[in-house]
Amino acid sequence: MKKLSHSKEDFDRDHKKIGKKLKFFIFSERVGSGLPLWLPKGTIIRNNLEKFLNNIQKKSGYEMVITPHIGHKKLYIKSGHWSKYGKDSFKSIKTPRKEEEFILKPMNCPHHCEIYRSQEWSYRDLPKRFSEFGTVYRYEQSGELNGLTRARCFTQDDAHIFCTYDQLLEELKKVIDLVFYVFRCLGFFKYVVRISLRDPKKIDDYIGSKENWEKAERAILKTVQKEKIEASINYGEAAFYGPKLDFLIKDSLGRNWQLGTIQVDYNLPERFDLYYKDKNNEKNRPVMIHRAPFGSLERLIAIMIEHTKGNLPLWIVPNQAVILTISDKYIVYAKKILNLMLNYDIRVFIDGRNENINKKIKDSEDNKIPYMIILGEKEEKNDIISLRYHGLGHIGTFSVSNGIETILSKINF
Repeated sequence: MKKLSHSKEDFDRDHKKIGKKLKFFIFSERVGSGLPLWLPKGTIIRNNLEKFLNNIQKKSGYEMVITPHIGHKKLYIKSGHWSKYGKDSFKSIKTPRKEEEFILKPMNCPHHCEIYRSQEWSYRDLPKRFSEFGTVYRYEQSGELNGLTRARCFTQDDAHIFCTYDQLLEELKKVIDLVFYVFRCLGFFKYVVRISLRDPKKIDDYIGSKENWEKAERAILKTVQKEKIEASINYGEAAFYGPKLDFLIKDSLGRNWQLGTIQVDYNLPERFDLYYKDKNNEKNRPVMIHRAPFGSLERLIAIMIEHTKGNLPLWIVPNQAVILTISDKYIVYAKKILNLMLNYDIRVFIDGRNENINKKIKDSEDNKIPYMIILGEKEEKNDIISLRYHGLGHIGTFSVSNGIETILSKINF
């Protein structure tokens, strides 16, 4: 992960500074280091991102699940996560019952394995695609914490696909297409792709058989080649259970950040004794694909804030418009415009403060609100609105319906 430098440009884009100023999130030592508190505006951003991805996933055959924030320690011993992440986890939670210990969830995949394992599946049922915005916890060292980009509590846009061997390449292609679509919608058009494989000199760092690893690595390499994706190969960067396809976006300062990841896993299905019945009614192991286009909501939002200098895309931003009245005389007209805009689900409010219009405009600019609707005597008399856009100034005078249509046309990407 890239550390923030200390140039003026980086400081002006620092997501911690902007997030606090725009009231997106805060950190509190009373709550604990590395544990972000999401304020109402930041919660709107998160909810918009979740809604966006959920809509795509629903159309792509994903089913949403919810799993607990804790799990029995034995679950993570079984998966191998305890031996891999135990030292970076919070201490286990002991109960009054002898030898019963729980830990804060460091990963969602063992829980999803148990969901799959809860019933029998036929080859006709596959692929099964389980998705979750699952919050996980890792005890990062104090010196490594960095706002939202390195926190102790973060929410992954996690999904796990259980498929047959014959379905694997097609499922990988669909996930890659999904990642690229998400990047375009978020405004990231420059990215690099990295294939992360095992370090052949450190085989003991990974679980599973040589055969399973070779099959998983072949699947990723074949898919990348078939889709004609330029990708570098990095040895030693694989997950402990399988190889990865990592996607690194380049931000407006030229920094690379890893967002999306896709992993092929033959090993957890084996550890959890997962199977499906084939056409001969015989048991077969499914292949498991781990995928997260965002990576985590926290890190994604931090990157987007720094990439845009806080000028987030219109469909994500908490307040899309503000109605600024020149004086109290126009509040009634402002409420009429407000109600019309709310009918179209535009996130708008009235700034009816007893301040002059220049002060209101300046405050709206400082708060990076995209559209400013100016209302005065001329606007009320002619049933029109004057529109300003953040950073551009006055963009025109419109009928109310045309003004609303102008804003909607930019929201619906």
